Amino acid sequence: MQRQSRDSTEMVAPLIAGIAVAAAAYAGRYSIRAWQAFKARPPTARVRRFYEGGFQPSMTRREAALILGVRESTPAEKIKEAHRRVMVANHPDAGGSHYLASKINEAKDMMLRRNKGGSGSAF
Repeated sequence: MQRQSRDSTEMVAPLIAGIAVAAAAYAGRYSIRAWQAFKARPPTARVRRFYEGGFQPSMTRREAALILGVRESTPAEKIKEAHRRVMVANHPDAGGSHYLASKINEAKDMMLRRNKGGSGSAF
């Protein structure tokens, strides 16, 4: 009787080892396929991209729209909201830059068509 139980435990150990190796192989295969699918996916829209560049010598409507984060055809109310939102984040009294604040104000004026020549910037 003792010999029979010993034979069954000797048979079970290789079986468990084989199952563990097979499970590891399937997990590795799944991981490799998932990684390849992740790398091959089309690029998605990222969180908001910001304009990567300096300011133009004379502000254009395109640049003004980029500064305020609106389209060139945005209505005046939305431009005022965008100006307020950007100014809150960059106001000199809250630690922002005077230069950026002047550019933000210039952008609002440009978008509301109040620009009367010159650069409009205090700097």
